[in-house]
Amino acid sequence: MKKNIETFIGCDAEYKDAKIVLFGAPFDSTTSFRPGARFGSSAIRHESFGLETYSPYQDKDLTDYAVFDSGDLELCFGSAETALLDIETRAAEILEDGKLPLLMGGEHLVTLGAVRAVEKCFPDLHIIHFDAHADLRDDYLGATLSHACVMRRCHDLLGDGRIHQFCIRSGEREEFQFAKEHTDMRPFCFDGLLELVEELKGLRVPVYLTIDLDCLDPSAFPGTGTPEAGGVTFVELLNGILQVCKTNVVGADINELAPGLDHSGVSTATACKVLRELILALNK
Repeated sequence: MKKNIETFIGCDAEYKDAKIVLFGAPFDSTTSFRPGARFGSSAIRHESFGLETYSPYQDKDLTDYAVFDSGDLELCFGSAETALLDIETRAAEILEDGKLPLLMGGEHLVTLGAVRAVEKCFPDLHIIHFDAHADLRDDYLGATLSHACVMRRCHDLLGDGRIHQFCIRSGEREEFQFAKEHTDMRPFCFDGLLELVEELKGLRVPVYLTIDLDCLDPSAFPGTGTPEAGGVTFVELLNGILQVCKTNVVGADINELAPGLDHSGVSTATACKVLRELILALNK
C-alpha cells in the first residue's frame, strides 16, 4: 500500500509502522438532497494544513503517533454495491495487517462497506452512531442501498441491541418505531452515552464508531447534504468522541462533509478538527 501524495496533516508514517490507516471513499451517488460529499475526503486533506498537529484538548500531538494515509479509493459511481465491495476490501486489508481502519467519506452509505469487513473480524461488534438522521429506512425510493438506509443494512448484519444511536432528530415515523424495537436510540443529544461506554467497557466488546458530521448543528456545520436544525456543538461532539474512544474501538469513520456547500470553508475546517481529535483519541 502506497502513501498518498497529499496526506492529512501529521499522518505521513510508513504503512508498516502505523497503527491507524486513513482511507477515503469519495462516493455520493445515493445522496437524496444536495450532492457534493464525494469531495469531502480530499478537501479534509488539503485544508488540514490550516491546523496544528497539537491538540490542547487532549495534550497530544499527531507527530507523536504513527498514522498512515493511503489516499482515496477510486470508486465506481454507477454501482453502489461495487463501491461498497472496494471499501470492504480495503478495510479488510488494513484489519488483516493488525491495524485500525479509519474511513473518510463520502456519503454515509460508505460506512456499510467498512462495517462488513470489521464485522467479519469481530462478530460481536457493536456500532455507536452519531447522526442527525436515523438512517433506518428499509429502502429509499426503492433502493435498499442508500445513505438513508445505511443503519438498517448494518442492523441486517448485527441484529438487535448492537446499534447505539445518538443526536438523532430526523426520520420517518416508521424509523423511530423500528428503533424502539431493534436499536438503542438516544435522540437529540448524548444523554446516556457515559452509561453506555461503561457498559461496553465491562462487556469488553469491539466497537465501530461512525460519525455523520450533520450531527453538528448547521450553524457550526452548514456544509452537508441534509442539514438539520437542533444539532450538537463541536465541544459536545468532541466530548462524545473522547468517551467512545475509552471503549475497544476497532474501526471508525467520519462522513457527509460536502465542502462545496459552504464557501466560507468553516465546515471543512470543522471536519478537519474532528478528524484530528478522533485520531488522537484512538491513539491510547
